[in-house]
Amino acid sequence: MNNDNPTSLISGRCTLVGAGPGDPELLTIKAAKAIQAATVLLVDDLVNDQIVQAYARPGARIVHVGKRGGCKSTPQAFIERLMITAVREGETVVRLKGGDPFIFGRGGEEVEHLREAGIECTVVNGITAGLAAVTTLGVPLTHRDHAQGVVFVTGHAKTGAGAAEDPTDWRALAATAYNARLTLVIYMGVSGAAHIERELLHGLPADTPVAVIQHASLPHQKHIATTLGRLQDGIAEAGLASPAVIVVGDVLRGLAAAETAVGATRFGT
Repeated sequence: MNNDNPTSLISGRCTLVGAGPGDPELLTIKAAKAIQAATVLLVDDLVNDQIVQAYARPGARIVHVGKRGGCKSTPQAFIERLMITAVREGETVVRLKGGDPFIFGRGGEEVEHLREAGIECTVVNGITAGLAAVTTLGVPLTHRDHAQGVVFVTGHAKTGAGAAEDPTDWRALAATAYNARLTLVIYMGVSGAAHIERELLHGLPADTPVAVIQHASLPHQKHIATTLGRLQDGIAEAGLASPAVIVVGDVLRGLAAAETAVGATRFGT
């Protein structure tokens, strides 16, 4: 072993693990094995406590590093330092994230920082909330008759020095979705729903079906089926809040018709 190589002195390891949308039964087998092997678990706020209780080994150090939009969060730089320090101390570290680490989970940023520190990590995918949310409603994201593709996009802009005021060109996205027949899945968009609605209406009809799903896959999930022209009003009337996913597109037409047939927008699963 070449001790001049700093990576040769690192005896621990790190894995980024997706815990899925919330339902513990949607955890993958590979994710469960990684959690069971961990001596240190850095757990995001949206991870279901039942997953940690069921799979964390006795004696594992569990550190809750909450990350939730609109709430006070553990600084990202602090989390990254914790990961690097624990790996250098020989720990088996699991960074446990809600959904999938590489879909709006800052997994890419964390992998970059670990590599800069001479640490290679592995990633275990999880079922992302945008997929699970529509599945609970019996709706696909793609359909040969209605949607030829899907776009995952964040409604929560990066903040801080150098960040664009609104990095998403919603008008261009709406035009593309209309012309290419795409489903839009918007994460972290509830707080900016009025702006998103206003901008998307420049390229999509007001009667475009929309669903907003809060707490996807959990027993207390609730949702609304509405239209783009009533997105903000529907969210306000139903009292929906984060964490929620907004889905826009013609794949929802069947859902909207079914719920209209029973006389009202349905809540719950």
